[in-house]
Formats: sequence, structure tokens, C-alpha cells
Amino acid sequence: MVAPSNLFYIVNDKFRVIVRLTPKASQNSIVDLAHETEGGVVIKTSVTATPEAGKANTALLKLLATEWKLPKSSLSIIKGATTRRKIIEIAKDRQIVEPVLTAWIKRRANKNVYLER
Repeated sequence: MVAPSNLFYIVNDKFRVIVRLTPKASQNSIVDLAHETEGGVVIKTSVTATPEAGKANTALLKLLATEWKLPKSSLSIIKGATTRRKIIEIAKDRQIVEPVLTAWIKRRANKNVYLER
């Protein structure tokens, strides 16, 4: 089952998550959760947009905002804007974000999401 303790982490009272993005996919989706070789967990995502002029990054932020029911303006890519591996920061009150992310993790776990090795 999903190990949520490794998925989101907090820096300066803001949630962060590592995302692996596949651009030019057939659909916009959160594909799965996966272990990284360093031991962390990433959210595997795909978007139909191309990685040109930030289109894929914009599509990614829109996808995550929709999935988590948060304003798109509260999400930003703080590292990895030009790579597949990105760190997303959620700049919203932690007391608002925490229950949203906890509920999302539970929904994913209920869908029998298993982690790749």
C-alpha cells in the first residue's frame, strides 16, 4: 500500500512533493506512485502538452490543482522546471492543505495503488 509519510514533506511550513512528469502523453493523469532509487516516493504524472515554452509544466500544475481541489496559483515548481523530476511546493496555509492531501492519499490507497520498486 501507499506509504504517505514518504510522499509529502514540509519545508518552511509548506508542503512539497516530488513529481515525475511525462509530457506528450495520450492523456493528462496521475499515473501512479513510485519509489525512487534514493528511497523517496514520487507521483508519476503524464500530460498531453509538449515540454516547449513551459506548456507541460503549466498542464502539470493545472492537473495537480484539479486533483487536490486547490487553486492553481498555490502550486509552483521550485526545482526541475526543465527536467522530468520536479519539486512542487504548495503555498497555502498548512492547516488547509494537510486535510486535503490526507484525504487524497486515502482515496489513492482505496484504489489499491501499489508502489513500484
